[in-house]
Amino acid sequence: MATATLPAELADAIRDERSLRRFLHGLPGVDRVGLEQRAATLATRSIKKAAKRWAIDAAISMVDLTTLEGADTHGRVRSLAAKARRPDPDRPETPAAAAVCVYPDLVSTAVEALTGSGVGVASVATAFPSGRSGREVKLADVRLAVEAGADEVDMVIDRGAFLQGRYGAVFEEIREVRQACGGAHLKVILETGELATYDNVRRAAWLALLAGGDFVKTSTGKVSPAATLPGTHVLLRAVRDFHRATGDRRGVKAAGGIRSTKEAVRYLVAVHEVAGGEWLTPSLFRFGASGLLNDLLLQRRTQLDGHYSGPDYLTLD
Repeated sequence: MATATLPAELADAIRDERSLRRFLHGLPGVDRVGLEQRAATLATRSIKKAAKRWAIDAAISMVDLTTLEGADTHGRVRSLAAKARRPDPDRPETPAAAAVCVYPDLVSTAVEALTGSGVGVASVATAFPSGRSGREVKLADVRLAVEAGADEVDMVIDRGAFLQGRYGAVFEEIREVRQACGGAHLKVILETGELATYDNVRRAAWLALLAGGDFVKTSTGKVSPAATLPGTHVLLRAVRDFHRATGDRRGVKAAGGIRSTKEAVRYLVAVHEVAGGEWLTPSLFRFGASGLLNDLLLQRRTQLDGHYSGPDYLTLD
């Protein structure tokens, strides 16, 4: 749970709407060309075999296995929980996933299936994925998830309010959700694909951090583009700079569209090079990409066995 005591400059920034606007628009602009070139350059980094084995295990431990469909059932959640606990049943030393993420009404099923496993239970909330509802409805959504036992809550910001420049309204909503979470961690979904510019992504990230978000998250996975390396770089810079200003480390979650081990390794390189090695832990970096897990497991077997096993050796959920 985010508990940083803000230094005077940041405390002053959230004093009122005018101060918040002045602070957010006073952040240095993002050099789009430089950012995208840096992201592309880091994406070409190769890692040696031993480091790749470590990276695969690290990535597995950072995956939030997710099912967020209208046709979700209790059986589907139990199956996903079993996969999260033992991603590769034939290799019990394989790390467990970080969490299982479901809608609020299925949290209790996930909690029951994961008790004692160390795998977290996350729930989307606040009228996911659109965020279009009244404040009380959104807060009720959060309370439903927390009362059912969720360890983590993934909220969506009101992108319409943000793009209209109503930063105070967005800040207050995040802060109220933070309070409703109690001891549960809060991931704030920015939906970077709808924010139009990297400057907006940076402002939204700082807004979420100042309001008490434990993580800033790229996307719902329901909008294209979802996670991108340059957008994730912006979030990593924000948490790095927030740490330098406050001494408090907050996390980043890259969600949507990350499907291969090669892509996952590129994100881990970005984490190390932009934020720092301290962020290479499930407590500070996550993948919201359920389809990624099977490729990680296949590549893990290939690394250990020296040959490609093929997807038939692994269950898909």
